Amino acid sequence: MMKSILLAGFLAILSLSNIGAALAQGAQVPFAGLKVGANSTVEIAADSLSIDQDSGKAVFSGNVVAGIENMRLSADVVEVVYAAGTEGGTGAISGLIARGNVVFSNGEEAAEGDVADLDLEAGEIVMTGNVILTQGSNALSGQSLRIDLNTGTALIEGRVQTIFQTGGSE
Repeated sequence: MMKSILLAGFLAILSLSNIGAALAQGAQVPFAGLKVGANSTVEIAADSLSIDQDSGKAVFSGNVVAGIENMRLSADVVEVVYAAGTEGGTGAISGLIARGNVVFSNGEEAAEGDVADLDLEAGEIVMTGNVILTQGSNALSGQSLRIDLNTGTALIEGRVQTIFQTGGSE
């Protein structure tokens, strides 16, 4: 009986170490290596645009699609955040705030959520609400996702769940 318990424990540790190796091989930082910054080109198409000259606020709504360098953003609504000192909404864009059916994509990588804040100056994406990150056949989900495009790091929080395809099919 004792040998059976020891064998079961050994097999459990062995399987956990194999899972750890598979996770290390399968998980990569999403959107790593993208060169997004304050001087990035931003192109936006939408059904409508609302501009408030006093606040310098520009809000695109309805089937919004934005191209930021080699990344694509789609959402129901996207608010343009202008750099400090930019009067009347004409000038450098410091970021975008997207709401409703938000999807960032770059090739085989995609991140979906309810709200996203892209800070071009900091090179950071923060997504919240029902976040799903897919990389090829791998998927991660949680309540928030923070991607630092400069350092190539990411953090998913809030009841994280994952599916990794290790390529070991028989």
